Amino acid sequence: MLQIKNIHKSFGQNEILKGVDISIDKGDVVVILGPSGSGKTTLLRCINFLERADEGLAIFGDDEVQLKTASKKQIHGIRQKIAFVFQNYNLFHNKTALENVTEGLIIGRKISKANADEIGKRALAKVGLSEKCSAYPSELSGGQQQRVGIARAVALNPDIILFDEPTSALDPELVGEVLTVMKNIAKEGTTMLVVTHEMSFAKDVANKVIFMDGGVVVEEGSPQDIFVNPKEERTQKFLKRVLPEDFSYYI
Repeated sequence: MLQIKNIHKSFGQNEILKGVDISIDKGDVVVILGPSGSGKTTLLRCINFLERADEGLAIFGDDEVQLKTASKKQIHGIRQKIAFVFQNYNLFHNKTALENVTEGLIIGRKISKANADEIGKRALAKVGLSEKCSAYPSELSGGQQQRVGIARAVALNPDIILFDEPTSALDPELVGEVLTVMKNIAKEGTTMLVVTHEMSFAKDVANKVIFMDGGVVVEEGSPQDIFVNPKEERTQKFLKRVLPEDFSYYI
């Protein structure tokens, strides 16, 4: 469904992505792991044109887009198919939960307010926030704000949702509620590309795990492949730092 080929991105003299290739099929839940600075977030931002890649090709179904030279029309077409869940929620603080969810539908998709409200309420119900439609972000916990962010993505009915470390800004006790919502969405067949440090989510939900380091894909495979039988030394060293000694505990 989505292929990214040979994506490069530098900031000044600092080369962040050094020729990354990934492939995602419909219904996949792909988790990207890796140490800080490995290029994971930059990759997601380039896919959604929040950053302009220096080189690379995106193939989305029958559409091919050169990431460096994509026109505004091409970018708009890609963004119609992709939703993004941010690390720090990115909610409008002067809008209610429902208004945050419907803003993109009304402005970006030109859907009537009445229809957008219906879609928004269904999306908020899906993330367990039916009773918070009229609440402002300041009245919500971090976990609830992130669930509004997920509802906003779901409401767009995208072909794929990109998640950029969706639990990293949360207090530990709030992580579980967000992961539960993500797991439920995945069970519905939603295609997801997730940058996360939550190994349990990768183990329980992903069907493909990608390990990145130094701006390249070092290794990819099933959770079994990566957690139990990692082939590359860099993958092994990373997992030894973040997992219990017995990798099989995670499968």
